[in-house]
Amino acid sequence: MFDDKSLKFLEDLLNSSSPSGYEMEAAKIFRDYVSEFADEVKTDVMGNTISVINPNAEFKVMLAGHYDEIGFQIVYISDEGLIYFRSNGGIDKLTVPGTEVVILTEKNGKIPGVIGKKPIHMLESSERDKAIELHDSWIDIGVDSKEEALELVAIGDPIAVKSNFLMMNENRVMSKGMDDKIGAFVVAEVMRALSKRSVKVGVYGVGTVQEEVGLRGATTSAFAINPSVGIAIDVGFTTDIPDIPKKRIGEIKLGDGPKLTKSADNNIVLGKIIRETATKHELAYQESVGHRASGGTDTATIQLTQAGVACALISVPNRYMHSPVEICDLRDALGAVRIITETICAFTGDESFIPGID
Repeated sequence: MFDDKSLKFLEDLLNSSSPSGYEMEAAKIFRDYVSEFADEVKTDVMGNTISVINPNAEFKVMLAGHYDEIGFQIVYISDEGLIYFRSNGGIDKLTVPGTEVVILTEKNGKIPGVIGKKPIHMLESSERDKAIELHDSWIDIGVDSKEEALELVAIGDPIAVKSNFLMMNENRVMSKGMDDKIGAFVVAEVMRALSKRSVKVGVYGVGTVQEEVGLRGATTSAFAINPSVGIAIDVGFTTDIPDIPKKRIGEIKLGDGPKLTKSADNNIVLGKIIRETATKHELAYQESVGHRASGGTDTATIQLTQAGVACALISVPNRYMHSPVEICDLRDALGAVRIITETICAFTGDESFIPGID
């Protein structure tokens, strides 16, 4: 499994606060870690971190895992000092009430708060089974007035779910922001593994930003790199909990290996190479068609960079996605690291990824 240094990096990354557009804390943790073994590391104007092995190689492989997380943003403060907010990324409204949060301020650091609601005793029967709209929710930071609140926070301040990293057992980890800091973790661990191997191609391990609000970081970083191959590492749905329709998205379990996807944004030839590599090295994986046939995640935008890129999506199975208590299995993350590492080590730099061309 991963060593203590890797696990400490994962814990620090998951405990960081990095709502989309405000990823500085996660970026620094990622940057400091990969700087120990990459040939080059830089951060661009968007906040992407780009680590490089073999920067002079013509054939380029881009790895992408986004370290932004879903969150909120302050919109209004009431006379009572209660904070009203909007979502920043796709929030499951049913999981919001009672959530502990931190408001990221420029002058006062992280201000703790809790998302409140009317007690169930005061709800009409017709209200009790409905999700509360976000604009009807508020954050309580323990003050009595708007003036007190404004001494601590400001309109527009980003909000993150409070850090809650937990190793549930040897293999399974729970945290907010698992989507997709576990993917950024895999990217870093692949770069660490490749730094000890003989690699014939250039490898660009990117921690991307603003995936949750439109794949923006991957769009700009891929354009700058202009890779021959792009591999996005994200999380994917499991179907090993009740009431998840396997007949719609297949059968995926925690601990059975990473998901390899077949969809429109996954290059057929690259996908075949990755699967053959996994089989050769006896590395477990699970087949998936993804959430939709057209694809998605950073893979979709990397594929469309400049004249086009051969892309693949490798997903770490995730329970309770877009909630404060996402769960992944480290065996799946390790499997992703090994499959990607062995695939890249086998590249000569002369590969063609045009489907149907021998």
